[in-house]
Amino acid sequence: MHLYAAANGAALAVSGSPDDFTARRRLDEHRIECVAADPGAPGRAFCGTFDAGVFRTTDGGASWSAVGTDALPESVTSLAVSPADPDVVYAGTEPSAVFRSLDGGETWAELAPLSDLDSASSWAFPPRPHTHHVRWIEPDPTDPDRLFVAVEAGALVRSFDGGETWQDRVPSGKRDTHSMATHPDRPGRVWVAAGDGYAETDDAGETWTSPTAGLGHGYCWSVVVDPADPESVLLTAASGPMRAHRVESAEAYLYRRASRDGGGDGEWERLDETGLPTGPGATRAVLAAGRTGGECYAANDRGLYRTTDFGDSWDRIVVPWDGTRRTAAGLAVVA
Repeated sequence: MHLYAAANGAALAVSGSPDDFTARRRLDEHRIECVAADPGAPGRAFCGTFDAGVFRTTDGGASWSAVGTDALPESVTSLAVSPADPDVVYAGTEPSAVFRSLDGGETWAELAPLSDLDSASSWAFPPRPHTHHVRWIEPDPTDPDRLFVAVEAGALVRSFDGGETWQDRVPSGKRDTHSMATHPDRPGRVWVAAGDGYAETDDAGETWTSPTAGLGHGYCWSVVVDPADPESVLLTAASGPMRAHRVESAEAYLYRRASRDGGGDGEWERLDETGLPTGPGATRAVLAAGRTGGECYAANDRGLYRTTDFGDSWDRIVVPWDGTRRTAAGLAVVA
């Protein structure tokens, strides 16, 4: 196992097996917003911070150094590595913009301005209403030129030419998307967890549906798809942002859905008492798919967890932030 996890005030590189974990904790002095890595370059990862731009490791998390200081703003709120090429890296920022590196983070350039879109005048992040940011970037694994970008809050926008131009939000799309998932076996399908609910598309974002039967909480944060079964989805959700993010008032839950095509009934099932802390006292978890069928990882304020049966049971991975309750910011699995 080899993964990178991030929480407010900590970045972890975890490797090994359940009997012999090695974990390196770094960047304690920064407000970490996101993390990204790719199996094509497992020793390299990126952390985005709100106060100092992007940090990169090339030695599996033993050391980190700032990159892009001449081009990137200090507030980097999302990161993604292209599934087609690990040297292509995207960074989303506050105020909302998307930057791209073609050389593994050495140099960066802004893509077409998001602020030129018609809907941009209505974007606003409620805690800081004078601004907004790119919360998530999802490169399409079936088309390297297709990008899905979530602005918090206001729009889910798309590019079909690698960021040279952008397509504005569509009426059926969510306005407060927090995370997205795609799958190489389902071209054109995108799964979305948003503050204004759950949604999915089968036509690359032209139209969206919101299957919510059985889903008892509408503030959705993280979504992930089973690597071997794109009809199986895990989702973390709460009743609102205070219940999702704040340790003092946390109450978040985990849901699973299998579509009728995949042999399920199409409804969401809440997964309680599976080994992953949920309910009163637990913040929303950040999810990341593993490398094999049924494998998924989760990070929340209680720690880091792994399932091999896609949510039926979870094992805790002991990591150095145990004992300090930190709201998770990001998770990237590379091996």
